[in-house]
Amino acid sequence: MDIQNEMLRKLKTRREGYSLDRAFYIDPDYYRQDLENIWYKDWLFVGHDCEIPRPGNYFTLQVGDYPIVIVRDRQGAVRALHNSCRHRGSRVCTQHKGSSAKLVCPYHQWTYELDGRLLFARQMPEDFDPAQHSLKPVSCETVGGYIFISLAERPMDFQPFRDTVAAYLAPHRLGETKVAYESTIVEKGNWKLVWENNRECYHCAANHPELCRTYPEAPTVTGVQGAMDDPEIGAHWERCEAAGLPSAFKIGPTGQFRMTRMPLINGAESYTMSGEKAVRKQLSGDISANGVGTLLLFHYPTTWNHILGDHAITFRVLPLGPELTQVTTKWLVSKDAVEGVDYTLEDLTHVWTETNDQDRQIVEENAFGIRSPAYEPGPYSAEHEGGVMQFVDWYSRFMLDRLQGSAAPLSRVA
Repeated sequence: MDIQNEMLRKLKTRREGYSLDRAFYIDPDYYRQDLENIWYKDWLFVGHDCEIPRPGNYFTLQVGDYPIVIVRDRQGAVRALHNSCRHRGSRVCTQHKGSSAKLVCPYHQWTYELDGRLLFARQMPEDFDPAQHSLKPVSCETVGGYIFISLAERPMDFQPFRDTVAAYLAPHRLGETKVAYESTIVEKGNWKLVWENNRECYHCAANHPELCRTYPEAPTVTGVQGAMDDPEIGAHWERCEAAGLPSAFKIGPTGQFRMTRMPLINGAESYTMSGEKAVRKQLSGDISANGVGTLLLFHYPTTWNHILGDHAITFRVLPLGPELTQVTTKWLVSKDAVEGVDYTLEDLTHVWTETNDQDRQIVEENAFGIRSPAYEPGPYSAEHEGGVMQFVDWYSRFMLDRLQGSAAPLSRVA
């Protein structure tokens, strides 16, 4: 059976305002199409430039079949390289993160410069050309302290995202931060279920008691509709804009990314159990006003973010399998903030550590039920799940466009 045509038929006939067909969440062939058409072609958030502040600093990650290393070179540029030795393919950098004067393959000690050029390969023939055996580059862009990569041979234009997001991020100076804490969990559910759960707060009151102390459940905050007509949100935007903080809701032309600044509830300043700031030092001197709330930044398929006056919480989504998703959370604070003096990890991380685990349980129960042959797509709440519908619409349009543009169909694995 032609898997691409099967997916196309289901996407073209899917019922608006309803969840996707079961196969989109559990089928290995559908998952492979997601990898080929989204994860291997789109811009993906991978980390922050503050994680590699000096030449030789690096971190690694896995995107589907591709091991990647992100490194700062000797000129200070951030580079992305395929983490596969040009000799016999072994991973060159095997640790999650580290620092090295050169990139040395542990198998046979082929040695690469930080920009990927092959410097040394012992006992090779006289006609061996090192210039033809550099580590293969991966397209890489940075904006506002964020690092994005694209595995595509001809990446999509990054500039529209840069032009939109740069002004929102600039006052927070995330390039002048450090990672105070990092957490990675694996959720037993498809990556789209992770996103669908994130895109609504319909479930928050019953599942997130810690988060609901400070984060508003209003669909105008989490969704994509109604914010411009909400007087409280409008007043918040006006106050923040007056303080020099871009705040109004903006969404990319394809719906792939969006950002806005939203108020927290009960006068809260940060995501803590008390609502008070988690970090004494602000992220930047450019943010002088209290009550700035949270800057919400979304970019499908890899990241959602909460950027406050005192710290930032960033989330990275990576698919591990048809029903397995990795979610990495990082808490960024001022590079000058001192643990135990300016913040404690308990106050800083408690709300989102609890929320992440609660969301993991939700996603896994959702996935468990979808595996049932009795499952069929159900209706979303137009009031509370507008953000979910927007995500599913984006996914459907993106896949339709890519599948229809594919040159040759792929057959379903028997």
